[in-house]
Amino acid sequence: MAQVTIKKVEYSELDKCAELIRDSFNTVAKEFGLTYQNCPTNGAFIKTSRLVSDWNKGNLMFGLYYDAILVGFMELELTVSDVYTLEKLAVHPDFRHLGYGTALLSYAGQIAIENHISKISIGIIEENTRLKCWYHNHGFTHTRTVHFEHLPFKVGFMEQRI
Repeated sequence: MAQVTIKKVEYSELDKCAELIRDSFNTVAKEFGLTYQNCPTNGAFIKTSRLVSDWNKGNLMFGLYYDAILVGFMELELTVSDVYTLEKLAVHPDFRHLGYGTALLSYAGQIAIENHISKISIGIIEENTRLKCWYHNHGFTHTRTVHFEHLPFKVGFMEQRI
């Protein structure tokens, strides 16, 4: 029987993490017509150097492993003294719909509690109603929508009180 674990990723795994994020976000990029030219900051185009930069800022990075294979990832950034921003939540397309995204989200909540964080926030593609509904079903509330000039979509912000 396969063992599923969540743990902090090692610096030496950042290449694998970037590859996983690209593979995961690529399905959404295709669905919403995102390209490197119109949305270079999307996870579908992430470079390891971005994760190195986030690592050096002190962001927390976690991997979900199916046996010893990295199949999920998330990053938590302390943006305000008591708020984590959840970044780059990703599950490889071959491992979706098995509860791994929910497991990562639950783990983020545990980390928040351990660190006395009161809220987790996230920004998503506003038009991605499937994802918005998924977060809503996991206790997130939509707080606002913003259109940033450099993005080809509106960003929906959601938060979960811990």
